Amino acid sequence: MTNSDNSTMKQIQHDQWAAAAKGWRRRDELLKKGAAPVTKRMLELAQIKLGSHVLDIASGTGEPAISAAKIVGETGYVTGIDLADEMLAVARDKAALEGLHNIEFICSDAETLDVAPGTVDAVTIRWGLMFMPQPGDCLVPARAALKENGRLSLACWAAPEKNPFVGLLVQTLSNYMDVPVPPPGTPGIFALADPGRLHDVIASAGFGNIVLEELELDVLEVADGQAYWDAISDLATPIMALVSQLEETARAEYIAQVIQTADGLKQGDSLRMTGTTWIASADK
Repeated sequence: MTNSDNSTMKQIQHDQWAAAAKGWRRRDELLKKGAAPVTKRMLELAQIKLGSHVLDIASGTGEPAISAAKIVGETGYVTGIDLADEMLAVARDKAALEGLHNIEFICSDAETLDVAPGTVDAVTIRWGLMFMPQPGDCLVPARAALKENGRLSLACWAAPEKNPFVGLLVQTLSNYMDVPVPPPGTPGIFALADPGRLHDVIASAGFGNIVLEELELDVLEVADGQAYWDAISDLATPIMALVSQLEETARAEYIAQVIQTADGLKQGDSLRMTGTTWIASADK
């Protein structure tokens, strides 16, 4: 991959996440609830405790950075970084509402990470590494930033068929257009779905004692298919960019089909759209 390709991909990622910020702000409580089991497990595996210094990469709207800040207390500190300052604006507002003074959010490219060596106890990356064109360029300096025996914990989505919360959108869209299949290694939601590749990326950065866990969760719990569409259309920016290419009639038919299919998955009084994520942990 050339430097030009890398820069282009980063610009696309920035623009998509910047555009998503308003929707993510609207859906923050829904997202926080769905992701809570992942956040909890990541912080456990990172062995974060009172007084820890934590670097949270690809913080987005503030998790797991904010949850970590509540654990480390006044004697600890959390730094969250993200490529899109529009997302971090949401994180900063949330931290301020929580009255947290031991956390800061910095707009920075994780692949050009500039953190003093040996200064943090833990590095966390929740659903961010797979969007990086060169994930090793993030993990190598992240490892260097860790103190001796420091911990890494990160999450990456598993295979598409294990993630109907977003797979439903793509599968239905294939009825209306040829959905582009990105070449292997292209940044995206499923770029590190293969556990072998995920393990290799982490190992190549020099980490040891790598453990991968698989966790299934209710990513979105909503009332019905319409509520699912309303939420996911705010959140799944890359897919919505494809949907916007459909002619108006086809787009309306697509949305109606997504809602109808989602309604068919409803059990009882709510619709639970599930997903499966890898949670990886490792030592410096």
